[in-house]
Amino acid sequence: MFEITETERIEDLPRLGSTFRSYGEYGLTSAIDDFGAGFAGLELLAGFQPDVVKIDMHLVRNIHIDRVRRTIVKGLVATCGELDIKVIAEGVETPEEVHVLRELGIDLFQGYYFARPTMGALPLVQWERDEQR
Repeated sequence: MFEITETERIEDLPRLGSTFRSYGEYGLTSAIDDFGAGFAGLELLAGFQPDVVKIDMHLVRNIHIDRVRRTIVKGLVATCGELDIKVIAEGVETPEEVHVLRELGIDLFQGYYFARPTMGALPLVQWERDEQR
């Protein structure tokens, strides 16, 4: 998966979109990471058309008690659904957050509630690359 972080400065959005579409022709997946953390999210979504949007942890945190965050995420999920974009909720830490996010239609999660970050997959990737030589 190739990711672009919403907060990154992008000089040429059409070129970026074209590049990532060409990656897609090879079966690679594209994503906008930390969606909702910056000011360019909707512009990126419109110009980039990723396969995946990863909702920033700051929109996920306390979503079970914050009506504003719940409403924003609900709208993002609906928009992504209309565009056939998968949604991942980042930074999930509690069962209450999982419950609300599932109710909103999200079924892909990252966060300490499930597991701490690990670098364990990286040696496997290196090993697979070495095996192809």
